[in-house]
Amino acid sequence: MTDKTFTLTNDQTGEKWTLPVFEGTQGPSTIDIRSLYADTGFFTLDPSFTSTASCKSRITYIDGDEGILQHRGYDIKDLAENTSYLEVCHALLYGDLPNTAEKAEFENNITYHTMVHEQLHYFYRGFRRDAHPMAIMCGVVGALSSFYHDSLDIWDPEQREISAHRLIAKMPTLAAMTLKYSLGQPFVYPNNELSYSANFLNMCFSVPAEKYHVSPTLERAMDKILILHADHEQNASTSTVRIAGSSQANPFACIASGIASLWGPAHGGANQAVLEMLRQIGHKDNIPEFLERAKDKNDPFRLMGFGHRVYKNYDPRATVLKSSCDAVLDELGVDDPLLDLARELERIALEDPYFAERKLFPNVDFYSGIILKAMGFPEEMFTVLFAVSRTVGWISQWKEMIEEPSHRIGRPRQLYTGATERKVRPLDQRDPSRQEAAE
Repeated sequence: MTDKTFTLTNDQTGEKWTLPVFEGTQGPSTIDIRSLYADTGFFTLDPSFTSTASCKSRITYIDGDEGILQHRGYDIKDLAENTSYLEVCHALLYGDLPNTAEKAEFENNITYHTMVHEQLHYFYRGFRRDAHPMAIMCGVVGALSSFYHDSLDIWDPEQREISAHRLIAKMPTLAAMTLKYSLGQPFVYPNNELSYSANFLNMCFSVPAEKYHVSPTLERAMDKILILHADHEQNASTSTVRIAGSSQANPFACIASGIASLWGPAHGGANQAVLEMLRQIGHKDNIPEFLERAKDKNDPFRLMGFGHRVYKNYDPRATVLKSSCDAVLDELGVDDPLLDLARELERIALEDPYFAERKLFPNVDFYSGIILKAMGFPEEMFTVLFAVSRTVGWISQWKEMIEEPSHRIGRPRQLYTGATERKVRPLDQRDPSRQEAAE
């Protein structure tokens, strides 16, 4: 319970209502409006839910004004520099970073779930070779529920855990198979001797005809990309997973719904949009012109990969990824005009007072797109890699919701602005030139 309250007053009648106010461990206080309609007869209107807390959560905390991102209280920079992706997965799922014994057990559980049912190979053949990888991922992840019947009971804690392990383990395998299928290359089976990130790179880029060596620099860069995208509070795809899960849908279907939401270019496609912007700029000499266009509110051109809807300061993930970006480009020595253009754009924009004063700094999408392109991933695979990373966040949020005693099916309300009651006229009396007026 809480001793704090918030009082609403109806200006027309003078009637007052007192609502409880709750405080989290960090962040803004929250007015509990669950009884608002029952008490007052009013709903609230909050398009896109930007001022509505849809749940209580102990997983991720964001302070956009201060540029803070924490998982279970651990700062994202600390996690990226001092842990592995699977350690972060353990923290998101169970609340704490693992000790030595827990780490070994968790890594073993994930490693020995990385193979997928052999019949899934035939499932891939039903897709066109040129199908978008995210379309394939929506299908194959949702189809996992038809292969793993032994872990679909969401009320059984052991089955929930098995499903969580399976999803975290199999997503890189499915993503790599999706890439290989689009290239017409044979699928590469998981290698249990490799780390999570090294195994993923091996499945994506090795071929049976020759030996593939996973670069430690690329392995570590991939691990950081996965860590930095693992969870991000109640974003569109996470909210989608929670609302799907609130109906008691199985976890594989819920994660497939998250993938579908992530597919939208306003969500998971931002790093791909960065490269499309760079191609539009075309050459280093054109950068000043496009920066001026970005400052013009009447010009539709936008500087993609700079600034962030949540972070009004510097994106804390970008700081970490910039060093990885530099290391990857230096090691690969990629001769790509687009990557050279990106580095020059970053330099000039950071020196421009307009962007500095408005805190429009490069965000995580700016650097992740550059790294993934340098590694050799096709651009249409970028959002798939985002899904691989975010799976642990989705499943942790889903698990937390299912285990919440007050959990109920999600049911947003609306402000109806359509026609009032109308009579159905006989077909020969309906005016074809307009809608029937409300009666």
